[in-house]
Amino acid sequence: MTNLVLRKRRSPPKNLPPAPGATQKSFTFNNLTWVDVIRPTRDIVESIGEHYSFHPLHIQDVLSRQQRPKLDDNEEEQYVFLVLHFPFFDETERLSVISEIDMFVGPDFVVTFHDGRLRPMRRLIQTAADERGIELLFSRGSGFLVYRIVDALVNYCFPMMYKLDEKLDGIEEQMFRRDVQSTVRDLSFLRRDIIALRRIMRPNLPVTRLLASREREYLRLDEDAYFGDLTDGLNRIWDMLEEQKEIIEGLDSTISSLTSHRINQEMKVFTLISVIMLPMTLVASVLGMNVIIPFSDSPFALPIILLVMILLAMVLLFYFRYKRML
Repeated sequence: MTNLVLRKRRSPPKNLPPAPGATQKSFTFNNLTWVDVIRPTRDIVESIGEHYSFHPLHIQDVLSRQQRPKLDDNEEEQYVFLVLHFPFFDETERLSVISEIDMFVGPDFVVTFHDGRLRPMRRLIQTAADERGIELLFSRGSGFLVYRIVDALVNYCFPMMYKLDEKLDGIEEQMFRRDVQSTVRDLSFLRRDIIALRRIMRPNLPVTRLLASREREYLRLDEDAYFGDLTDGLNRIWDMLEEQKEIIEGLDSTISSLTSHRINQEMKVFTLISVIMLPMTLVASVLGMNVIIPFSDSPFALPIILLVMILLAMVLLFYFRYKRML
């Protein structure tokens, strides 16, 4: 009975009629089958789950909107269930969003479910469609195929990190030249993106560590060269995100100091103008009182008063210049 089940599992599941937007592809080489489903529907997931005897809770996890990265390895099951998150940059929102990939890994099969937004998955599918490419991917078993998939997704994240570094360098260079408001806006978008990337990437680290310590024969690869390398890659990404977080905080502090300095300068100018105008206002207020003022009937009264007000303003102006307050 067991042999019959194993023979059934080595054959790819039958493709259901494609649902709108759903794509299912199967590749087989050396008794290893890779089934890749983009935008899976309930019918497709349940059909594949029935073919490979997946646990109903794992099928439900695939169909649920989003799961936290995890690795389920139940000895009673003939497979390992793996959930990982990787970023996809939304150009409209200027924000990295989660793209989830669910993987079922058995001794002679790998089944992947994802939304199709991750470019490395599309490239790997194209590679598997090539005769030479499928040999490179499938020649060392299901564990090696999983490594190649996750490694491609991890490497896909590094250009995103480098692009963030370039944006941070650009903000740092233009900080004292650009309008503060536009600088603060760009920095806020970067801060939000880095926070999103940290939320996406951090939970993957313990999952790859668990993957390297599995007891199953088909997952026993050289830890340092393979699954350990995945953990090293994720650690490097996390270190870059930590560094970028510190840079963001430093730039934010610098911009806050710069903004405060500019506000203080403007307030000082307004204060000095008020102080210079104060004696002139006082003189005008006194002369505007309904009282008898000496020489008010003289034709030279107005020019003399204006001259006195100008002299007071000039004296205060020279005083502030002398004190280097202007």
